[in-house]
Amino acid sequence: MKKALLCSSIFFLCSASYAASVNNRSTQQEQFSYSYGYQVGLTYAEILKDVDMNTFLEGVKQGTAGKEPSLTKEEMKKAMFQYQKSIEAMQLEKLKQIAAENALKEKSFLESNLKNTGITQTKSGLQYQVLTAGTGKTPKATSKVLVHYEGRLLDDTVFDSSIARDQPVEFQVSQVIPGWSEGLQLMKEGAKYRFFIPAKLAYGEIGSGDAIGPNNTLIFEVELLKIVQ
Repeated sequence: MKKALLCSSIFFLCSASYAASVNNRSTQQEQFSYSYGYQVGLTYAEILKDVDMNTFLEGVKQGTAGKEPSLTKEEMKKAMFQYQKSIEAMQLEKLKQIAAENALKEKSFLESNLKNTGITQTKSGLQYQVLTAGTGKTPKATSKVLVHYEGRLLDDTVFDSSIARDQPVEFQVSQVIPGWSEGLQLMKEGAKYRFFIPAKLAYGEIGSGDAIGPNNTLIFEVELLKIVQ
């Protein structure tokens, strides 16, 4: 049913007779057909830009009429597969380009940041700044901790913040990204540090979701509230 509606709506969207004449005085069916088709056009704009509308409509007409297709099922499957692979190749190339650009930005930033007062760099490449020293115990990799944090990208975009949610988080030190695991074991309870985490100690060339791209350097302000017993 959903597929049939999609095909019929795109048929009406692409039909010159409907597109040219539809207005608020058109029939209910015409207005519905145009409205639904327009919404589908917006939703699938990225895919439809690669579609030849004449041959697409030919396929829609044959499909809705139950006619024998001009291509075999195997040929159609192959065409769809090849299209999908070409899209994936383009996306991969774009990600590689972004990753390369971010790697250059990271190198420049970390080299410059290390020259600032109060910045320390570990052997792994993690950079940190002590905002508040803290006086309590220091966690181990196996420790559970309760922390408040805020994470930003190099352009100051905040991608996650327990502070904004007013809800500290609890986790085991070894179960987070390497930059966090290492950094937390430098802190004492009550301490507040700023971590500058290279991509290799975070989410690498893959990134994480829509918020963190490939080779993104992460900046975290982390407050170690306590070690959870």
